[in-house]
Amino acid sequence: MTSVPARSRGFSLIELAVVLLIVGLLVGGTLGTVGALQQRQRYSGTEAQMEEIRDALIAFAVVNRRLPCPADPVVADTVAGAGLERAPTPAGCTGGPAGVVPWATLSLPQGDAWSRRFSYRVSAAFSRQAPAFTLASTGDNVVRNGAAVVLAGAVPAVIVSHGANARGSRGPSGLASAGSPDLREQENADGDAEFVLDVPGENFDDLVGWVPAPVLVYRMLQAGALP
Repeated sequence: MTSVPARSRGFSLIELAVVLLIVGLLVGGTLGTVGALQQRQRYSGTEAQMEEIRDALIAFAVVNRRLPCPADPVVADTVAGAGLERAPTPAGCTGGPAGVVPWATLSLPQGDAWSRRFSYRVSAAFSRQAPAFTLASTGDNVVRNGAAVVLAGAVPAVIVSHGANARGSRGPSGLASAGSPDLREQENADGDAEFVLDVPGENFDDLVGWVPAPVLVYRMLQAGALP
């Protein structure tokens, strides 16, 4: 009787190691592809949310003849009044022009695809007690690209999602995340009137949107809400 060579009885340890390595690479590549797809979906979903926020801000202005003030960014969502706009005054907003989108006032979800609140800054000329603005009103917000070229000036209101890295954002508890080492992301989180919209990369992943003055004024004129 002819004996069966030992090699035909199964894989050697080296062959098993090679097979496991190949399987690991295939699984790792698949997981990486799935992760990248999920991240793209989060960005697309957040962009859609920001469009919804812009429309809600304009709709609020049509009814109230002013844009809403920001909500207090440090109030936890377990506290009564979280997400409500701070009170407008004849000069602007109580607590200043910067904070987070007043999601409760606008009846919108609190956070982006990463469950972080949207930062929001509104010009005093467009948010003070009604009637807040006229055809002659101008905003003070400016959006530039990474090369400091102005993309939008005299903007009434700006909305920011701080992206997947969440640097400079606030969560449902109102606590701030760690600050960003990137100067562009720092600009989007410091509460002033300067913002940066740039190509996403390793160090920058903020999404920046705004309410264009011409669109806001046109909608207000359509509704007969401007003097």
